[in-house]
Amino acid sequence: MLEIVSLTKQFFGLTAVDHVSTRFERGQVSAIIGPNGAGKTTFFNLVAGTHKPSSGRIVFKGRDVTGLRPDHVARLGIARTFQTTHLFDNATVLDNLIVGHRLRTRSGLWDVLVNTQRLQQEERLCRDKAQEALDFVGLSHIANRIAADITQEERKRVAFALALATDPELLLLDEPAGGINPEETVGLAALIRKLVDHGRTVCLIEHKMDMIMRLADKIVVLNNGCKIAEGTPAEIRRDPLVIEAYLGVDHAPV
Repeated sequence: MLEIVSLTKQFFGLTAVDHVSTRFERGQVSAIIGPNGAGKTTFFNLVAGTHKPSSGRIVFKGRDVTGLRPDHVARLGIARTFQTTHLFDNATVLDNLIVGHRLRTRSGLWDVLVNTQRLQQEERLCRDKAQEALDFVGLSHIANRIAADITQEERKRVAFALALATDPELLLLDEPAGGINPEETVGLAALIRKLVDHGRTVCLIEHKMDMIMRLADKIVVLNNGCKIAEGTPAEIRRDPLVIEAYLGVDHAPV
């Protein structure tokens, strides 16, 4: 689904992502791991269009999307979450999600001024898509709650729902389990697997290695901007470079 070819990003002489090449297959969970400063979030920013690469190519479903604006990338079917979930805290959870499907609507200023039939139809569709996304992530019961009043784990699930409301094929999840407890982490891992079971492809950045080792079909390891390894969880556990750079002896095979 996604092919990365020698992707590089430099910031004022600092190479944050250094000639990284890899592929992410449709219908799988892929993980990007590595120590802090390895280039993981910059890699996501390049794929999502937030940053333009210094060199290299990004190919999504056979189409070169290198350097496209974030809204264009999202319309093609790539959604992205962030380490910190920023919501409109004074609005309801449902109203926050209605924004997501606006990406797919066509109404303009004239439609708003005269309240056209197209605007009314699209508003109903956005509300239906928002409710559908909430149902999927198990948060229907908080649809009308003010976003400022929900828990950290609920905010994580709302971030998933907001991404789903854009009708994506590929989801880029940046530390989806950050800041939540082990029981909640298990629940989010199950939700990620549910996404894949319902036809989505997932790529995530995560530091919780137990979760990654159980969930991922493929792991890509970055260090100092370079790809130092990729493979199945079992292969990554055995890789001496990965053990030295990141996993440590606790994750080495016995």
